Amino acid sequence: MRSPAWTEDELVLAGALVVKNGWRELRTGDREVQELSELLRSLPLHSLEARALPEFRSPDSVSRKTSDFATNYKPYTGKRTRCGEATLRMIKAFTQRGAEMLQAAEAIEEGIGSGELQLLPQQPGEVDDDGFTAVEGRLLVRRALTRERDPKLRRLKIQQVRDRGEPLSCEVCGFLFSRVYGGVGEGYIEVHHVTPLHIAGTRKTGLNDLACLCANCHRMCHRSRPGESWRTPDALREEMRKAAQHRAH
Repeated sequence: MRSPAWTEDELVLAGALVVKNGWRELRTGDREVQELSELLRSLPLHSLEARALPEFRSPDSVSRKTSDFATNYKPYTGKRTRCGEATLRMIKAFTQRGAEMLQAAEAIEEGIGSGELQLLPQQPGEVDDDGFTAVEGRLLVRRALTRERDPKLRRLKIQQVRDRGEPLSCEVCGFLFSRVYGGVGEGYIEVHHVTPLHIAGTRKTGLNDLACLCANCHRMCHRSRPGESWRTPDALREEMRKAAQHRAH
């Protein structure tokens, strides 16, 4: 059995290590590499059989991955190591939005350290049908989906909308379940975190942090593309505007 390919979560943590080191590789004996090796071996992303392999995310393998990041960073002028597309996407993400990716790494580390992420069950939708997960990492998507499916939070958000005298419609496309499905759709809507949890931080989720969405728009807000993950309802609305404009021409 061979060690499994690196996941987005693992690449986020390795990339953060390299960025904090000035985009330079780290050696096997470095304390940071030793600590990251231990952390990666604890992540609930691979089978117990894989995690028991001596070479699985060993300090040597972690050091080699930092070399991939450092030598494939665009300003690097020496010989580049060969690495996979996922690593190249992660390098691009750290290059274009470094502060946000460092926040994602910190959120993963905090979630593992607190034990929260190990306890979360796998969620439908944390991996897209085409196999992509959010560039920030599958564990953060899992945490976001778990919170969004909290029935108490959903009930409170629906009550807030009703207290305002507003229809329970999708904030992106205006879809109203009760109008289309009658009684079976009455009172139904899905909730979505407007700002990803790793950016919002560990503070308690407020109702104004949530948006009411139909199932389609909710999925599109979460849908990943290579090098891109979450999008806000406003961003999705802009995507729809552009698509409509394109159809008109």
